[in-house]
Order: sequence, then C-alpha cells, then structure tokens
Amino acid sequence: MTESDADAAQPLRGVRVLDLTQLLSGPYATQILADLGAEVIKIEQPGGDKARGNGPFFEGKSSYFASLNRGKKSLALNLKNDSGLRVFQDLVRQSQVVVENFRPGVAERLGIGFEQTRQWNPSVIYASCSGFGQTGPKAGLPALDIIIQALAGTMSLTGEPGAPPLRAGFSVADIGAGMYLAMAILAALCRPPADAPAIHIDISMLDTQVALLENAFARFFATGEVPQATGTRHPVLAPFQSFEAADGRFVVAISTEEHWLKFIRAIGHPELGDEAMFKTPAARLRHVDQLEGILLPIFRTRSRECWITRLEAAEVPVARINTVADTADDPDLRVREMFSEVQFGTARMKVVASPFHFNGRSLRALPVVAEFNGNQAEVLQEILHLNPQEITRLDQEGAFA
Repeated sequence: MTESDADAAQPLRGVRVLDLTQLLSGPYATQILADLGAEVIKIEQPGGDKARGNGPFFEGKSSYFASLNRGKKSLALNLKNDSGLRVFQDLVRQSQVVVENFRPGVAERLGIGFEQTRQWNPSVIYASCSGFGQTGPKAGLPALDIIIQALAGTMSLTGEPGAPPLRAGFSVADIGAGMYLAMAILAALCRPPADAPAIHIDISMLDTQVALLENAFARFFATGEVPQATGTRHPVLAPFQSFEAADGRFVVAISTEEHWLKFIRAIGHPELGDEAMFKTPAARLRHVDQLEGILLPIFRTRSRECWITRLEAAEVPVARINTVADTADDPDLRVREMFSEVQFGTARMKVVASPFHFNGRSLRALPVVAEFNGNQAEVLQEILHLNPQEITRLDQEGAFA
C-alpha cells in the first residue's frame, strides 16, 4: 500500500474522540469513526459498558461488545470523583470530539454536559444521541429500539397484510441513529478553521427512524391514505416481492418497463405483456393479486436456482432469500472482505468488517477489542504525559473506575 493509499484508508487519522457511549447506537457511531482512522478513547464508568455483559459469549468474551467496539481504547474513569472529572477535563482539551448517549440531563448532572465541556475546549464537537432528543415532552424518557420502531410507524409497515405489527429483524432504530450521529460528526469535522466555535449535535432515535421511513410519509401526506404492511410486496411496484419455487423462496424486483419485458420473456410467458391489466406499472399494481395468482403456479414448476439462473441471465433483479449462515458464506462478501477476525483478550472471534473501500481497498477490521480499562497507562502517559507516580496518586484518590 502506498503512502497515499494509507492516508485514504484512514481519513480521520489525527482526530481524537472521547466516547462516553454504551450499548448500541452510540458505539455503532464511534466504531464508524474508529474504522475511518480516528483515535477513539472509550471512557467507561464503574462497571463498564453494559454491552460487555451481553451474550452470546465466545471463549468468555461478549461477541455483541466486540462487534461494536473494535479498534477503540478503554479508559475507566469515575466521573463522580473530582480527580476522575479533572482527568476527563484534561482529555477534552486534547480532543476534537466528545460523544455521549446518556438520557438528557444525566451528562449535565455529572458535570460533563455541552455547556461545561465547551469551557474546557471552545472548539469541541459535542455529540448527543438519545431516544427523543434533548427537547420535547418525551426527552427524559428511556427508549430502546422496539419503542422507537413502534412510535415511528416502522412496526405498522412490517409484516403481512392483516397480521399483527412486527419489529424489524434487526435494531434498525439504534443503527439508524448511530449512522446519522456519525454523519453529523463527520460534517462538523469539515468546519473550517480550528478556532470554529463549539457545536452541539443533537440526534434523536425517533427523528432518525422517521427520516428512514423512505416515502411512507410522502405517500401519506400526498394521498391521506395510511400506509399498511404489505409483506414482501412493494407499495408502488409490481411484481416486486417473494415467490415460492419448487424447493424454496426467492425475490423478484421489477422496477422498470424494461425489467418487466425481460421478466415475462425469461419465465416463458411473453403473452402477459399483451394483457390489458398488466400493460403499465400502474395497471400491474392495481391487479397485483391477479398477477400473483398467475405467477405462483408458474414458479412452482421449477427449482429456485433454475429461476434465478434464467432471470439473472436476462438481467432481471432477482435473489434467493438467504439465512444469515448463507450470507456468511457469500462469495461476493468474501471478495469484499466483509468478515474479519478481532482479538479480544485470548479470544479470536469473527465480526462484520467495515463496508468502506478507499482506492480499491477495504478497511479491514481493526484487530483488537480493548479489555475494560485496558489502555489506562497508554492514554494517561502518551496524551496527558502523566508519570506512573501521578497515575498511582490519581488511583488512590478514586479517579479510576
């Protein structure tokens, strides 16, 4: 790798982030920053990040924690202790970003809120992520992923028509908030000169989940009709859903007239193009039940791989419905280096790697997941230039968790 390739692969090299977050949304954001080359120091309070205790465990280590905290350093500070708070203040002065996902009001009570922090670093980027944001009637309430999916309308759009609402199969509210949090931090880092005033980023899980609901709200505002669950069907395109072949299920996604014509030829029924009720996208959507009734018995006559081979050859969007195990063995993902190993204590475990690629190269997963307080000496000596005697004194004063 050339020097320019190395620089491109770590665009945030030289940026220091103090990470006060735990569990999912905040750590997901700061892991993105670590993947991009930032030095992320995870400030853990007594007991550490609760995610360290979340299973499943591999050789005694939390795979959940490892999947969100690779490449970060860990420093345990007791922020309720005056000496611990002073250490944090000194680190803030040497950092560009502070990230927290406490419930609103908690950081202020600890003496590490935005107004306090900007006094120590007038250019700090202070990023907060919470369930409902720093303002509004629900601001002080706790919120987990399913709460946000329920309130945003996500669950009402998930599942089969007429069936009870379903939670999406992964923590889309947490992950969505983490991605928006990372994007906001990256935007703030692009501010011109170093003397730019401090900025407070306020990310709400509910806000970001609503923002991710694609055109559901656009359709509601335009028509007044409340969007409903459609199973695997698309609300405005057809056929765009899953079908059952002789030996398994697969999906087809027809989004253009070109796709439609290629599709009906590939399945051996070009005459469908002459049917008035299938002539246009709008007509196919209106008659989707009739169209599905025609297609289902056709697809049951052959194997899934047969249909996928035919449709792929015709350049029609099609895919088998994978399990996680299937996807973990996907040859494209192997080429893209989307799975890697990390070292967590004595355990080596596989995790999902970063999806970023720069100059044709992937960002491999950083190899180490920090033990609780595993980087105390490194952080205090190399950043704050404390000697072992000073660290011992701080320890005796109760500064460390």
